[in-house]
Amino acid sequence: MPLVVAPIGRELRIIKILTDEKTKKHLENLGITISSTISIISQSGGSTICSVKDARLALDRNLATKILVA
Repeated sequence: MPLVVAPIGRELRIIKILTDEKTKKHLENLGITISSTISIISQSGGSTICSVKDARLALDRNLATKILVA
């Protein structure tokens, strides 16, 4: 399921990232990689606030729809 429809507060595993290589590399530098864990803190105003490796990140709706989790 895309990150934008994932439940809040549950730890999820990233299974696929559907972006170009430049964006994938940027996300990897932020800790968002295949098989890493991520959890949603909140969703509002088109942004998704998530927790990755003890850091909080804000992702816009467009990018969050391209990150698939299970």
